[in-house]
Amino acid sequence: MSKSVARLKSMKKVADKIDHSSKLRTNVPAGMAAAGPPLGPMLGQRNINIAAFCKDFNERTANIKPGIPLPVRVKVNPDRSYQLVIHQPPSSYFLKQAAGTSRGAMEPVKEMCGKITIKHLYEIAKIKSQDPPLEWRSLKEICVMLLSQARTCGIEVVRELDPKEYGEFLNDRKTIVEEQKKQLQEKREAKMLRTA
Repeated sequence: MSKSVARLKSMKKVADKIDHSSKLRTNVPAGMAAAGPPLGPMLGQRNINIAAFCKDFNERTANIKPGIPLPVRVKVNPDRSYQLVIHQPPSSYFLKQAAGTSRGAMEPVKEMCGKITIKHLYEIAKIKSQDPPLEWRSLKEICVMLLSQARTCGIEVVRELDPKEYGEFLNDRKTIVEEQKKQLQEKREAKMLRTA
């Protein structure tokens, strides 16, 4: 019996330890990783050297326009080292940039905040196909995914787009956005008065 127990103990030592640590998933602006909140506390909880991470991230994203949100996946190893994977910007960012708007619609199905062509959608799909989660999907599947995301952002996908008409649409949209911002501010102030 003692020999079998000894064998089990030796097998236990040989077996690989299972890593139960979770991956850190967050969005960090390109070239703007800083030790302050919200990134610093997230890294501190996982015992990652914050200064080294920020330096590494900022060096890797030096060629990207500063401020673009980048999805980041960080896997922490037992020796406090980490594996950093930086994805392409979110598809909602690309869709809003292509449509020329800074924010999506407040009521996505009822109102449109912008328009893009099918060509724009295809180009975004080609960029997103480089992401690790989507690299095994076909371009058609990615385009369908982007179509649904465009709809939830309030962006209409059209075959052709007239620049003059679209310029007028965006100017009208600016006044609507200003009205919506005023309404939101009034709601916030009314809520503050109720709670005070």
